[in-house]
Amino acid sequence: MQIRGFAPFLFVAAVAFSQSDWRTETSLPGVDLSGLSPAKKHEVLAALRAEGCSCGCNMKVAECRVKDPSCGISHKLAKAAVKEVSEGKSLATVQADLRRMATAPEALLEDPVKIQTVGDPVAGPQNAKVTIVEYSDFQCPYCSAVVPKVKQVLAAFPNDVRLVFKQFPLEDHSQAEFGAEAALAAQAQGKFWQMHDLLYAGFPNLDRARVFGYARQIGLDMKRFTADVDSHKYLARIRAEKAQGEDDGVAGTPTFFIDGKKYNGAFDLASLTPILHSEMKH
Repeated sequence: MQIRGFAPFLFVAAVAFSQSDWRTETSLPGVDLSGLSPAKKHEVLAALRAEGCSCGCNMKVAECRVKDPSCGISHKLAKAAVKEVSEGKSLATVQADLRRMATAPEALLEDPVKIQTVGDPVAGPQNAKVTIVEYSDFQCPYCSAVVPKVKQVLAAFPNDVRLVFKQFPLEDHSQAEFGAEAALAAQAQGKFWQMHDLLYAGFPNLDRARVFGYARQIGLDMKRFTADVDSHKYLARIRAEKAQGEDDGVAGTPTFFIDGKKYNGAFDLASLTPILHSEMKH
């Protein structure tokens, strides 16, 4: 789905971590160690420092968490390590399980889950044969890069595929939640996709002046837009969507579901065409 570990894409909120040494750091982004004893915390950290991440970054899991906190694979491996250590498994067993998980082939399409999409922004026909759900973050470089590929897929299947967009702002992207609020405020005025395109085109800057400039550019009622954003009218909805995504297995962005099945492959027209044709037959 995405290649991790490119230095130009280190994120603003991760700067403090990236300047520290992952070999000695006692906390890692997105890794909850709060329920563990000091001894068990030590075991988790030891396992994550020793075992490699399989996202293509050639880093250890702990290193990947520090340098690329949005990596879904290192997040998944770290979460598994915490769970196994809390269950009393030995350090050797945890490390062996991490190695197995990192090398095990991942299903291209996982088992389907039911995703609530009522009221979410949609591109494409309502009666499309296939629905793609995208969990995305307006300050994520991978999400920005995939926008033209998503448009290419929709253009290739104008009558058969629709896209549903769901918010998943990552905690380490300081302006992502604000971007999501602005996008939903624009949706309320029927201009979500216009705002969507501008937010990604201007990546990664989502400061207030720029985003309000986008709102004026697409002709929004500025009084209404300002009131909706400043009152955080859509914040609860955004956080509920993110919680739903986490329940469905979303750990990084962008994450795509095809007819409710989490997709673990490259998101491009060549890779998706046979999968979409297969889904249409069903």
